[in-house]
Amino acid sequence: MSKQTIFAPKGIKPMGPYTPAIRMGDLLFISGQVGIDPESGQFVEGGVAAQAKQVLENLKGLVETGGSSMDKVLKTTMFLTNMADFATVNEVYAQYFASEPPARSTIQVVALPGGALVEIEAIASV
Repeated sequence: MSKQTIFAPKGIKPMGPYTPAIRMGDLLFISGQVGIDPESGQFVEGGVAAQAKQVLENLKGLVETGGSSMDKVLKTTMFLTNMADFATVNEVYAQYFASEPPARSTIQVVALPGGALVEIEAIASV
């Protein structure tokens, strides 16, 4: 079994020396995604809700490019720079995981790359 690197055709460029996603067997590991619009290369405007939506669109693109779907996401880890944004991000998150949402951890951090407000990583089955 060999690992396969996954780059979404319209995905954001990594901000460091990492691969956006790795597929190994029937598992897909997606690196943390931030709210950058792949077309402009800039963070979307509109605060944490807009960034969360873009994060989840970026995540969805990698999940689908890796041969899976959002309903097969098993686990996510969400990083917030402000835990007061938890409810707002949950509202957006629930739109992508309406039924049987994945297991999840949420962690408040001091800062995220590029000044992001939210970052989400995931593990999905294929």
